[in-house]
Amino acid sequence: MSGEAQVVKDFKSWLEEYEHGAVAVAAIHALTSMIKKSSASTIMELEIHLKNAQEQLLNVEYQGERSKMMQLTAACELFARHVTRTALDLGDFDACKHKLIERGERFAKQADLSRTVIAGNALPFFTDGMKILVHGYSNVVIFCLKRAAESGLRFKVVCTEGQPERDGYKTAGVLREAGIPVEIVLDTAVGFVMSEVDMVITGAAGVCESGGIVNKIGTYQVSVLAFVAKKPFYVAAESYKFCRLFPLSHSDIPDAEKEAQASSIKGVNLRMPTSDLTPPQNITLLLTDIGVLTPSAVSDELINFITDLLGFGVWGLGHHIDKGLRVLGLALRL
Repeated sequence: MSGEAQVVKDFKSWLEEYEHGAVAVAAIHALTSMIKKSSASTIMELEIHLKNAQEQLLNVEYQGERSKMMQLTAACELFARHVTRTALDLGDFDACKHKLIERGERFAKQADLSRTVIAGNALPFFTDGMKILVHGYSNVVIFCLKRAAESGLRFKVVCTEGQPERDGYKTAGVLREAGIPVEIVLDTAVGFVMSEVDMVITGAAGVCESGGIVNKIGTYQVSVLAFVAKKPFYVAAESYKFCRLFPLSHSDIPDAEKEAQASSIKGVNLRMPTSDLTPPQNITLLLTDIGVLTPSAVSDELINFITDLLGFGVWGLGHHIDKGLRVLGLALRL
């Protein structure tokens, strides 16, 4: 099917167009476009096309960003469940196809609302004159920091270098352009500066059912140092990153470590894992678009979501917050 190759092109094209866009949003956009172009005439045929398209998306390789596979996998699986549920609800193929396209397009257009809501939920945790440690590069964390600065708060950010990609330099550059005082510290010096900071905030590639997170390598050790120093460790993450995975260790994370490479010393290999698992006990709070959650609340939210999806045909982790504002989870609650 021609749409199989096209779905990957649409996925990559969307990510190129929206530099700060999320992988999950790109996947929904690509799958929605695939449904539009599909020649399927039955639900069964459409599901086969969708499965093929999902397999192609899951084969897309990321250089230094394999942890995004977790987010992509969750988006593809949820979209497949939604297709099945919509087919059961509507019965008629044309009506089903129309509804899937409508919801997919609406989600892709409105996804930025999640970050706006998260920034609002995170604002009370920032105070004037504080020093904040950030690890890695996260669009939602940067959005929160910019929002806090725009509110008039004055603070300083310390970015870890973020090896091996050195994405801490990217974070520092964006914050500097926004007028936020920032400095970079070696990854190995986090313990040295931990006593100087007031809090740690990081993003997440995926939020596990346990309330722990999978994120850029080094997040776990930063959380351990924050825990020992009794510094709050906050995670800012969109609810579409919630996934039904329960890894018990770093080795349970899909594609967490690439094949070891030869080092400069003959006969000695260099290990370069890209992701690690931060357990829920090291996390103070999760700042999300469905509210400020304790790690233990994540499993409840996932149960509520699955109950809604299976029982009422609702697609997403939407909830009423802030006097009835409906926010986005994996998609708009319609």
